[in-house]
Amino acid sequence: MTVVERREVALVDLLDRLLAGGVVITGDITLRIADVDLVRIDLNALISSVNKNVPSPWGDLV
Repeated sequence: MTVVERREVALVDLLDRLLAGGVVITGDITLRIADVDLVRIDLNALISSVNKNVPSPWGDLV
């Protein structure tokens, strides 16, 4: 095994790396019966950490 294969990453470390750079989640869900769209849900989300360089969009409310 190489060093990369033996490296263990904790879930907290993984979340920290993802939030430091930001994560974009997109998806579509459509409920369809007999080729008729009944419900359509579009998901677009940006998840990122907030610090002094990237302030919160809600200001002092949070």
